[in-house]
Amino acid sequence: MQRVIGVDPGLSITGFGILDYKGANIQVVAYGTIKPPADEALPNRLEYLNSHMTELLEKFEPQAMAIEDTFFSKNVKSALLLGQARGVLLLAAASKGIPSVEYAPRKVKQSVVGNGAADKKQVQYMVQQILKMDEPLKPLDISDALAIGLCHINQNKYL
Repeated sequence: MQRVIGVDPGLSITGFGILDYKGANIQVVAYGTIKPPADEALPNRLEYLNSHMTELLEKFEPQAMAIEDTFFSKNVKSALLLGQARGVLLLAAASKGIPSVEYAPRKVKQSVVGNGAADKKQVQYMVQQILKMDEPLKPLDISDALAIGLCHINQNKYL
């Protein structure tokens, strides 16, 4: 079995989903969110992200991290903050020797829904169907993270 952690990065909420897979057999291991305290200074929020992601990587020992690539944003400040959060998450993986693979949002949606312009609710629904989960995944950051993990599996299923 291979193991991947899918990550939907964010400074307010980072979603994660850990999947085991071998061929067409995919199992959900764990999922959740990392929520740095909003009232903390930026360096403290980034450290919170780093320490919590490092704990997850140490506990679950994935062979790869699949993370959403940055997208174009009209809000420069938001894009910079997201970039800083992504950098910390990528560093956490690198410090544990775990390779990271970045996927564009359109690629993830195309892989999971079959439509690169799908909305978050469509992604949530398809993740729930593919992984045979009874309850809708909330917040949407979790279903996005699992979708990123599924995209990675789809890209690497013949390796």
